[in-house]
Amino acid sequence: MRQLRPLRHMFTALLVAAVLFGAGAQATAPHYRIVGYASRWNPVQDKDIGKIDTLIFAFAQLKDGRVVLDHASAERLHQLTALKAPHPSLQVDISVGGWSVGGFSEAASTAAGRQAFADSAAQLVATHDADGLDVDWEYPEHHESGIHSSPQDRAHFTLLLKAIRASLDRLGAAQGRTGTKHYTLSIAAADGPFVNGIDLAAVAPTLDWFNLMTYDFVNAMTPTTGHHTGLHASALIAGDGRTTDRAVEQFLAAGVPARKLVIGAAFYGREFAGVQPAHHGLYQRYDHFQGMLPWPKLKADYIGKHGYVRYWDGAAQAPWLWNAKTRRFITYDDPQSIAAKAAFVKAHHLGGIMYWEQSLDPSDELLDAMWRGLH
Repeated sequence: MRQLRPLRHMFTALLVAAVLFGAGAQATAPHYRIVGYASRWNPVQDKDIGKIDTLIFAFAQLKDGRVVLDHASAERLHQLTALKAPHPSLQVDISVGGWSVGGFSEAASTAAGRQAFADSAAQLVATHDADGLDVDWEYPEHHESGIHSSPQDRAHFTLLLKAIRASLDRLGAAQGRTGTKHYTLSIAAADGPFVNGIDLAAVAPTLDWFNLMTYDFVNAMTPTTGHHTGLHASALIAGDGRTTDRAVEQFLAAGVPARKLVIGAAFYGREFAGVQPAHHGLYQRYDHFQGMLPWPKLKADYIGKHGYVRYWDGAAQAPWLWNAKTRRFITYDDPQSIAAKAAFVKAHHLGGIMYWEQSLDPSDELLDAMWRGLH
């Protein structure tokens, strides 16, 4: 397994690089992707569109084995693709799937089903002036979200992605979209046990990049609180608890090139109630999951307000909130933790950072932290 350099060595390495290469390094510096999932566009955010490389529309539907958009979804997608006229460097992709969306296992189970999926997806991308497809099957060989799964999903997913790649390339060639302008293909992928249904080494050559969903590590289905999008392991984490750096190690060990790994950041927090008070609620048992909180609400009503005290986990490089009176705990990303993720991406030569979701950061404060960290 490839070992990741400790974060404490990263800043030294970056400083040495700056001294050696000086200002001329900017001409050859690698490009890091900033990828945002979006269901619609808020014109207030127009001023920061230049900081985004790819917007991924969420979501197209899977109906009778074909990738489709209803009228309302098509209108929302058009809000995104219209941004390309004033911002020609912007790429807009379409994602199909999402949590609890089924039909993937059935469609991928036969050659005819895979071809119907692939051809309909490629045609949808071309028809709506998009630039690529993102497949968000959550998850092959898993049925936690209530969808059908099969022990053959792993092999079938590889074949499905190859079929999609071929359909996108065929249609792209007919339209003159080749080379750097080719239609891209990515997948949204989780880590830990949720990735055992994907043959990572086999699909990596087919994909332009992986959107690593390195968030929701703790949720309503986990027994304790914790950092839901932590970069490293907290001193309190149990065993092989999920973290961003452990996810990256897992994918690298499977043979995925570092430049194809785009780690995830969350523009929302997760709140737990009835939390045991030890360690200010961190990695403690709780009575029930309270819900999700968007970044603006965290700032307006929670961080440093109404009894919520912010703490910083130096080992995990992640913040959390604890309300000792109400015994409520909130885990989230903020500009400091996102800056740490950006530094991690650069230190380990990864592909960039993606986030969920565009509308949850209307002031672009978190996006700006991401952009400044990577550029």
